Amino acid sequence: MSDVVISAEHLSKSYLVGHRVRRERYTALRDVVARGARSFVRKGGDFFAGRQIVQGDEVEEFWALKNVSFQVGRGEVLGVIGRNGAGKSTLLKILSRITEPSAGRVILKGRIASLLEIGTGFHPELTGRENIYLSGAVLGMTRAEVRRKFDEIVAFAEVEKFLDTPVKRYSSGMYVRLAFAVAAHLESEILIVDEVLAVGDAEFQRKCLNRMAAVSQDGRTILFVSHFMAAVKSLCSRAVLLDEGRIAGHGPVGDVVETYLNRGPSEGRRQWSERDRPSSAELQLLCVVLEGGRSGVAGCFQHDEEVRVTLGYLQREDTSGYRFVIQLLTASGEVAFTSTDQRYRGPRSYRRGRHRTTCVIPARLLNRGTYGIRVWAGIAGIGQLIKPVDVGRMTIEGLDVSGSVHDINWPGAVCPDLRWDIVNELPVSDLHAV
Repeated sequence: MSDVVISAEHLSKSYLVGHRVRRERYTALRDVVARGARSFVRKGGDFFAGRQIVQGDEVEEFWALKNVSFQVGRGEVLGVIGRNGAGKSTLLKILSRITEPSAGRVILKGRIASLLEIGTGFHPELTGRENIYLSGAVLGMTRAEVRRKFDEIVAFAEVEKFLDTPVKRYSSGMYVRLAFAVAAHLESEILIVDEVLAVGDAEFQRKCLNRMAAVSQDGRTILFVSHFMAAVKSLCSRAVLLDEGRIAGHGPVGDVVETYLNRGPSEGRRQWSERDRPSSAELQLLCVVLEGGRSGVAGCFQHDEEVRVTLGYLQREDTSGYRFVIQLLTASGEVAFTSTDQRYRGPRSYRRGRHRTTCVIPARLLNRGTYGIRVWAGIAGIGQLIKPVDVGRMTIEGLDVSGSVHDINWPGAVCPDLRWDIVNELPVSDLHAV
C-alpha cells in the first residue's frame, strides 16, 4: 500500500491474570502455610526481577492480542470490529502509545488524536475551555493553533452555556460531545475513535459520522471501532475483524461485516464465565436464551412461531431504575428493530440479586434470514451500565409468501402477516367513493 500511515507488524500483548484457588471447607494448617509460602516466594521473585506482581494463588498468562498485522493508508477509514473482549481496545491503546506491546511493533507517521473513552485526556477539575487548550497541548498543538479552531469546536459540541463550568459537572453526553469535538477538529494526522459515540443521541451520532467523513476527505486517517455495523459500513472502506485477539477477517467492509454477523453461537444459549461477563459496578449479564413456541431452546425458528429472548442478569446493588435494550440486526448490518423493557408497566424489583427480563418477538413478523442480536443496559438520559454486546444470532425459516413454487425472498427485515380486506364484485358506481 502506497503512503502508509499506520503499520502494525505482528503485534501481541499478554497480561498476567491472578486466580484465587477455591477453598475446601476443611483445610489443614500445613496446606495454608505451604500455599502462603509459595505465594510469597513467587511475588518476591517477581519483585526482584522487575516483573508485574499479581495477586492470587495461581497466575495465568492471557493473550489479549496475538500476531496482529495490518496497514492503513493516508485518508483511509478502517473499521475495527469484533465482540466484547476480542482485543479491539487493547489494539487501540497500543496504537495510541498508552501501552506497549509484548511483541511486534507499530510504525506511525503523524500526530494521533485518540478518543478511547468518555473524556480521554480531560481533567475533571478544569473547565471545558481549559480542557480544550489542555488537549491541544497534549497533541502537540500551539496555543495559536488551538485558538484558531476554538470556535468550531465549541459550536460542534454545543456546550457554549457550560464552557466555563468544570467538566466533572457535565453529563456523559456533554462530556463526549466536547471530547469528540476536540479530537476531530484539532490538526492531528490520525484520529482513533473507540465505542464512545453510543453515548450520544441520534443527531449527535449523525454529526460525528459526517465530521469523520469530512476529516478523511482532508487526507487524515481514521480508525473507527463500533458495534453499530450500519455506521461502520457507511463510513469505512475496509475493516478488520478481531476474535480472541487474532485477526479473523480483513478486507472490504461489506464482506467483513457479513463474516462477523454470521459468527457466534447459534444454538440458542449464550452463557459467560465469571471473568468474561459483560458488566459494570451495578449490573452483570449472565446469559441469553432464545426459545421458540415450538422449537424450544434453539437458534433456528419458523416464521409462524413466537420467539422469546430472555436475559439473565445479576444486580450487584440496589438502584432506582434502569432498562435493558435488545436490537436485531440484518445480515447487512442494518437495524431491523430495537425494543426496551422500559415499556413493561408491571411491578419490578430493583434490589440486589438475580433477575431476568424477556422480550417476546411475535410470530409472523420477521422475514426469512439470519439476524444478529445485540444487548445493552443503561439509564435513559444518564448513560450506559452495560455497553452494547453482540450476543449471538438466530435464523428465521419457513416463510412462503410468493404464492408459487419458486423460492422467493421478499425484501425487507420484516414480513408481517397483516390483515387485508377485499370486497369482491364492487359496482362501478361505488368506485368513486374509494
